[in-house]
Amino acid sequence: MRGDLEPGTAIKDVELAEKLGLSRTPVREALATLADEGLVETKPHAYTRVTALEAEPVLDALVVVQSMHSLATGLVVKSRSITAEDIAAMRAANKAFKKALDANDAVAALAADDEFHAVAVHRCNNFAIAATIDRYTPLVRRLEHSRFSSPNARHSVPQHDQIIEACEQGDHALASTLVDKNWSTLQEEL
Repeated sequence: MRGDLEPGTAIKDVELAEKLGLSRTPVREALATLADEGLVETKPHAYTRVTALEAEPVLDALVVVQSMHSLATGLVVKSRSITAEDIAAMRAANKAFKKALDANDAVAALAADDEFHAVAVHRCNNFAIAATIDRYTPLVRRLEHSRFSSPNARHSVPQHDQIIEACEQGDHALASTLVDKNWSTLQEEL
């Protein structure tokens, strides 16, 4: 997901199992999961390789992830279940996000961005929203990593600040719209 393996790179389960100190069974299961997520492609008895970052399936996954995050935020703010501690957690995550971007640390930026958006998802306490996000985020992850490796991600910091403000003010429609807008900027990477 970080781009360490270029699209088309062959993955040999035996070599990977050896490298990780695991048996082939958990490696095969993990590769099957990655294939389900669209990150690797396999042809039995022929190859397993990293998939190319193709716009259409990534965009399909992105609009679902985007919608679920927007929905979670709207529901949490509308129900007034977001707490002062949640707002503080969002501010702390956005501060860490900015620091990581300033340091050109895409991995830390991605982790901080995940923390920021996870506040509403966790507070929402809707298993279907969380499961849907978990299911489709891996396909979007390479796109996010690409975004956070470039100066283009800087605009997310003030967008996050606007989201926090809307949450504090209890404006569920605005908070939801701002989250949707924040996620939609990933489409520019395609």
